[in-house]
Amino acid sequence: MMHSHTQENENQGGEETNMAAWLLGIKYLQIQPYHLPPLGPNDVKVEIKALGICGSDVHHFKNMRVANFIVKKPMVIGHECAGIIKEIGHNVKSVAVGDRVALEPGISCQSCNLCKNGSYNLCKKMKFFGSPPTNGALANQVIHPENLVFKLPDNVSLEEGAMCEPLSVGVHACRRANVSPDTKVLIFGAGPIGLVTMLAARAFGAPKIIVADVDELRLSFAKDLGADATIQVSKNIQDIEKETTMIFEAMGESVDISFDCVGFDKTMSTALNATRAGGKVCLVGLGQTQMTIPLVAAASREIDVIGIFRYRNTWPLCIELLRTKKIDVMPLITNRYKFTQQDVEKAFETSAQGGNAIKVMFNL
Repeated sequence: MMHSHTQENENQGGEETNMAAWLLGIKYLQIQPYHLPPLGPNDVKVEIKALGICGSDVHHFKNMRVANFIVKKPMVIGHECAGIIKEIGHNVKSVAVGDRVALEPGISCQSCNLCKNGSYNLCKKMKFFGSPPTNGALANQVIHPENLVFKLPDNVSLEEGAMCEPLSVGVHACRRANVSPDTKVLIFGAGPIGLVTMLAARAFGAPKIIVADVDELRLSFAKDLGADATIQVSKNIQDIEKETTMIFEAMGESVDISFDCVGFDKTMSTALNATRAGGKVCLVGLGQTQMTIPLVAAASREIDVIGIFRYRNTWPLCIELLRTKKIDVMPLITNRYKFTQQDVEKAFETSAQGGNAIKVMFNL
């Protein structure tokens, strides 16, 4: 268990204390003061109004780590967020005090070759809200660079603004795999990321989308959101052949692109089996750090295996898709909580249990 350093969190200048949800140990969150750094000339101060809980937040909450990202000191949690601008640095031109904005949570170095070539999401010096050691955004206020806040149109709510972050994963996946009106799509996983990938694929013009999952409840949710067909699969690797046949029958023709939004041996193996020769398989979910999959057979059928990590340059498109109602993310928000100690604990427990909860949202 950890204790936050009260000295650095002391309130200065008599303003109302900025409070945040600090992760101090396994399943141990406390709302405590959060002293922000001074506002830089290109920064904005944002009052956070809506924040969604992501699977990675739940991993940190339950295990104090996600893969190689280990929580070693107290950390403010959360990264899917939107809010209202309270203060701007003297160089800031694109937004004004009072603007409603969505925040892209990752600050890249902007000077390495990856950043210069546009792949800033792969920057090795990335500072990402709520990914250790960088503090997150489940707080009254945060400071963020001007170029990573995006003004919301009047008809896009703050909750929708916060949903731009998970939606960005689906949009980036669809861009990487070149989803179009010519591509029939198979998605493994009907959790939040599988569902936003389905919504993005539809917005990109995919004429037929099938969603596969082990959970019947989540599949019915996918069907309600517009999946053309759903397939309940097992966790048993022996069932791949049988389930591949079920996929062929449901699609009625070949699968052009598969998205594995789970990331297990079984889901990836089924995706490689079910995708047509010359098709694409995009690995979105990172369920396992290592996999054993039939890669040689897939390579001999010229299947392209694509990886994605988070997203890049997606917020303007996500906001436009929400503004024009080409995508409706609101049905994904199943549970709402306030920013109180009791509600923070409840919200994370609800999200960790899964079940009926898809997206758990804080209204601050």
